[in-house]
Amino acid sequence: MVEYYKLALSKYAEFTGRSRRSEYWYFVLGNLLVYLALAAVGTLLGALVGGGETAMFLMIGLIGLFGLAIFVPSLAVAIRRLHDTGRSGWWYLIVLVPYVGGIVLIVFMCLDSQPGANKWGPNPKTGATFNDVTSHLVD
Repeated sequence: MVEYYKLALSKYAEFTGRSRRSEYWYFVLGNLLVYLALAAVGTLLGALVGGGETAMFLMIGLIGLFGLAIFVPSLAVAIRRLHDTGRSGWWYLIVLVPYVGGIVLIVFMCLDSQPGANKWGPNPKTGATFNDVTSHLVD
């Protein structure tokens, strides 16, 4: 799990290429665990310092800072995941459709990789590089 999380973070603002389901979902799980840990730390620190309002302020502050820090890598891995299913990253905007947009996006994220190479690169499951896939085109 940690390897996939590091992999997604290492491609911090890389919006090209493809990401496997495991890379995307382990990144989502890792973020959820960090959010829960920050909420617990913020609550504990707030309780030690001064009570309810302070705890809420610290918790929201910690979670907000983490959310800002992780926004670009989250968007990048989601777009790469959409590329892996053969869709443009613009499909991410479907979350703006009330009620069903988020459900449709979750379904897209759960779909298997498009077999073989597509216009965003080789299938990450095969381990081939983009040069391996395109080298026969030059010959």
